[in-house]
Amino acid sequence: MKVTFDKYQGAGNDFIIIDNRDKKYSSLKTLQLKSLCDRYMGIGANGIIFIQSASDADFEMHYFNSDGNPSTLCGNGGRCAVAFANRHQIIKSEAQFRAIDGLHEAKIVSNENVLLKMNNVKELINHEDGILVDTGSPHYIELVENISILNIKKEGAEIRYSVPFLPNGVNVNFLEKKSNSHFSIRTYERGVEDETLACGTGAVAGALAMHHLGKTKGLTKIKLEAIGGRLIVDFAFSEMGYENIQLEGPATFTYSGHINI
Repeated sequence: MKVTFDKYQGAGNDFIIIDNRDKKYSSLKTLQLKSLCDRYMGIGANGIIFIQSASDADFEMHYFNSDGNPSTLCGNGGRCAVAFANRHQIIKSEAQFRAIDGLHEAKIVSNENVLLKMNNVKELINHEDGILVDTGSPHYIELVENISILNIKKEGAEIRYSVPFLPNGVNVNFLEKKSNSHFSIRTYERGVEDETLACGTGAVAGALAMHHLGKTKGLTKIKLEAIGGRLIVDFAFSEMGYENIQLEGPATFTYSGHINI
């Protein structure tokens, strides 16, 4: 089968995006998707996004991790899906799309920046040395010092596979405070089973966790500096929890191509 695709990256989080509105590629199997994400034998990516037709939205986003298995929401992937939809004239500058956790609104705010509205978060859970937050994907957030010297693959895997998070595991994010509105972030991503250069749902989870811990001194617009680039998280907080959560950052077209599998 010949697969036509675009490659996108959002702050270094990279994705293969495939237009599957005609269901041409619906027969692709887990091992085939995994092979496409292989950086040595395939295209190489953190995940694959299928753009599907939706009756109640501009499109539906189906996301698969690089292991070829379907996954939960990907924030950077969602922003890249919107940029893809704009490039292929599925949408104009604004969109509503369906993901695994429901409907999302998004808009293109500049040449490469996309703003994505996330679902509300009602509860953050204190857990040992960290905070558990579900922002469409589950995240364990830990505040650290000297983030640059951490062995993210080793320490992240230990938490991801620890007994409390079995059987599905958890994404792991480490943050270091730079100022009340500025944090460094590094991510161990389940399904990739390694450090990724950025994580959108992780950046949102990290920003909310830092506010929850009082580390932002009440500020609700937070810059997260990932290895692959900067993400901005903006939100409102009330007794009902975290609302009007927005994730903004780059969603960059890299190249398009064809591959036979």
